[in-house]
Amino acid sequence: MKAARLFGTGDIRIVDLDVPSPEPGEVLVRIRAGQICGTDVRMYKQGAAAASPEHPLTLGHEIAGVVETTGEGVELVSEGDRVAVAPNYGCGTCDMCTSGNTQLCARSEALGVTRDGGFAEYMLIPAPAVRQGNISVIADNVSFQEAALAEPLSCVYNAFERNDPKPGRIVLIIGAGPIGLMHAKLYLMAGAGAVIMNDLLQHRLDLCKQIEPSIHTTGPDELESTLRELSDGRGADIVITAAPAPASHQLALDLVAVNGTVSFFGGLPRDREVVPINTNLIHYKQIWVTGTTRQSLRQFRTTLTLISKRLVTLDGLMTKSVPLADITEVIDDTMNGRGLKNGILIEA
Repeated sequence: MKAARLFGTGDIRIVDLDVPSPEPGEVLVRIRAGQICGTDVRMYKQGAAAASPEHPLTLGHEIAGVVETTGEGVELVSEGDRVAVAPNYGCGTCDMCTSGNTQLCARSEALGVTRDGGFAEYMLIPAPAVRQGNISVIADNVSFQEAALAEPLSCVYNAFERNDPKPGRIVLIIGAGPIGLMHAKLYLMAGAGAVIMNDLLQHRLDLCKQIEPSIHTTGPDELESTLRELSDGRGADIVITAAPAPASHQLALDLVAVNGTVSFFGGLPRDREVVPINTNLIHYKQIWVTGTTRQSLRQFRTTLTLISKRLVTLDGLMTKSVPLADITEVIDDTMNGRGLKNGILIEA
């Protein structure tokens, strides 16, 4: 089989590997679609602890495909099932795992990050991930590309749940990328009073507006005046930072309303992760400040339901899909902000 493997910083190669044979409890999935994530780009640009010339790593954690074969003892899925795969799995016995938060397990593993992922023709799902329910059968009306997007959408849904999304709320999203647009789609679904999207790049704002005409888009110069007008001067009830920019964290505290919520969603680069903020704003405005990472398996399956019932539509987010052999092309597109979601598509 062919696989896209990371050998080190800036070094991805398409290599030939033997197709794995599943051991008891394991599942072999024939990959049909995979989407490029900011994490993939970061690992490509900066390297990854699990990838080296001696031990390369197959990337890819936003993935969907078809069950090719199963190991002895697997009963939850069968050969031929169309599936999406959640990448994070835990030890199964700690407090985090038994509370349903396997993604926060101190001994968690992540397919495509710490273990081989799905930018390949076939992917082996380890027995612990199979037992915990990381493989979900997808509805017939859901494409493989849409199913692969359940992973980032469920990360967004994690924040959505925490932010108490009541109807009528004014929501400001800083960052007009695919993640920002997913946030917008969920709040529109929940009956937001207004969704405002802010970015430095006008072409990204235009693309998001084209996909979701009801959102309000604004560059930096008009942001405060737009927010004042739409919120009657109160500020945003919810501010989400969906961009890896320290300035967005500072700006969020300025623009959130009294008793509002600031959600730090986008992670920051290691060399800029310490951000000076005015904690008096939190104190005197009674701001809730929160953050989320990854997703629970419940949230992953919930987003698949939202997709299958067309409560959230994702097809407009997919800008480009290429064969596995051309994966560096879409990594480069993602790295340089061309389009929204880019990925691979492997024909049957």
